[in-house]
Amino acid sequence: MTRLIATFFYVGLLKPAPGTWGSLAALPALLLLHWAGGPFLVLAVLVLVIAAGTWATTELTRGAHEDPSWIVIDEVAGQWVALLPVSFGAWWVGSEITALWPGWIAAFLLFRAFDIWKPGPVGRADRLQTPWGVMLDDLIAGAMAGLCVIVLAALAHLPVIL
Repeated sequence: MTRLIATFFYVGLLKPAPGTWGSLAALPALLLLHWAGGPFLVLAVLVLVIAAGTWATTELTRGAHEDPSWIVIDEVAGQWVALLPVSFGAWWVGSEITALWPGWIAAFLLFRAFDIWKPGPVGRADRLQTPWGVMLDDLIAGAMAGLCVIVLAALAHLPVIL
């Protein structure tokens, strides 16, 4: 069960770049969750994924001092955090979530950039080298990407606001 969770149904075993595969797999999963119950279901399942991911990562990295690349549940959680503004935005305006495709693209690209680049607090969390650090760096990268998505959406809609 731990390996199933940590690899997000074995997506983490895909090569090359398992983290990117994990982030890509997070997209249709979030879409299905949003369609099934909106952003509040996405948020509830995100909390469960964080808890299950931390547990699975703890079990699988016991005694290790690195973040194995095949553990991608952290990328799934981080990608969902980055997409939360898109999910809530679609719900708020009563739009189909797929209509907000620029937000999907921005969330994906920004999350991957922050996750790979590891600026500031992302890098500090990554250097913890603990199971919580494995999850935390991606959650922070997702939060940074999500904030950027909000700013980009506001800028894109600025002419409408004015």
